[in-house]
Amino acid sequence: MRRLMWILWPSFLVAGVAEGVFFTVIDPQELYLFGEAVHLSKIATYSIGFFGFWAVCASSSFMTCFLQRSAAEVNQGVGAHPHAGDGSAK
Repeated sequence: MRRLMWILWPSFLVAGVAEGVFFTVIDPQELYLFGEAVHLSKIATYSIGFFGFWAVCASSSFMTCFLQRSAAEVNQGVGAHPHAGDGSAK
């Protein structure tokens, strides 16, 4: 649960800032997606934008948590599988 909060809380904060900066510069009624104008309300566009920024930021935080693991954490559970290490994996 702690790692989940390490991922979601900072990404939530950064997504809020990113959305504020993005929609300060870009009017949601002037957005185009695949060459077509986006015909959603401003609130819907803000909401979708926020969750999109949050997903990107959460991915970044997840990758940081994933890559900072120690060798002991990575190798935890090795040998638990009956065929682990004997070359007979199916």
